[in-house]
Amino acid sequence: MRKTVAYISFSTLMFSLMEIALKMAGGAFDPIQLNLIRFAVGGLVLLPIAVRALKKQNRRLDWRDLGLFAITGFVCVIISMTLYQLAIVYSPAATVAVLFSCNPVFALLFSYLILHERLGRANLISVVVSVIGLLVIVNPAHLTNIVGLTLAVTSALTFGLYSIISRYGSQKRDLNGIVMTCFTFLTGTVELAVVVLLTHVPVVSHAMGQVGFLKQFVNIPVIQNISWQYLPLLFFIGVCVTGGGFAFYFLAMETSDVSTASLVFFIKPALAPILAAFILSEQISLPTIIGIVIILLGSVITFIGNRSKSIRSEMGQPVYPEKEREREPGESLISKVKSYNSNVEDED
Repeated sequence: MRKTVAYISFSTLMFSLMEIALKMAGGAFDPIQLNLIRFAVGGLVLLPIAVRALKKQNRRLDWRDLGLFAITGFVCVIISMTLYQLAIVYSPAATVAVLFSCNPVFALLFSYLILHERLGRANLISVVVSVIGLLVIVNPAHLTNIVGLTLAVTSALTFGLYSIISRYGSQKRDLNGIVMTCFTFLTGTVELAVVVLLTHVPVVSHAMGQVGFLKQFVNIPVIQNISWQYLPLLFFIGVCVTGGGFAFYFLAMETSDVSTASLVFFIKPALAPILAAFILSEQISLPTIIGIVIILLGSVITFIGNRSKSIRSEMGQPVYPEKEREREPGESLISKVKSYNSNVEDED
């Protein structure tokens, strides 16, 4: 139990400092360059743990696995995390942290739309509550930072999509979370490196320079400003925050369960703005505070629902009692569950 608490505490602290550290590094590094560095380092930090997990499974990666990593790497690193990095440039770190923490809400919606998984009552309520919290923070009636808020919300949305693709792929290919995350990071880094190098090709850079919003992505630097002066900050971002944060999150999952480990993402919306206020002296507006409280309420509802499901599953009771009540006399539970075409593990 002490190990689990330590793992969750470290992971929560690292994830809550993520936007702050990236904001601090933003003045010295290009956003895409920083994205490339941190996922390269983070993937390498996770690699020994992932290799150990594969050996324990007596499993070798094949071309189909690499194809899956190519998809998850593209959605996670190139799309979601690039939008996330740009959101930190245009918005306060605390705002991005809170909005991005809502990505599990989008994951639930994608699981329903794509995988046709059933939304439990608790998660359905959580989605509604979290969306209300998002609207309070964004405040559509008085938008002052359309670009930053759009980038942050789109980043959370696409990360939710990545989560569902990753979970579906890992189940199909029998790959655990640490292996999926590690090779997603490494493959996404390779893909992003190709994109960065393309911006240095004269024909490509000239064409990008003709488009207003693409001008900032011409000749993206690779090693610029990587020096002893910034090495401690890059070490913290790559090794501690990206690599260590995810590593300890998965270690917490191994020593407890998914719902307990997910406390990391439930605490972050409250802790990150406090840290941003102390470290970056960011002002937290009243609507943001109200939105944070509402989102935390939604997170608590999700956590309680997931714990309840986990306990019922361990005790051999139906995960969805209402389905048991609806079962017709003489009809087996298995046939009823099949008729609903649901997955009892639809909410991690």
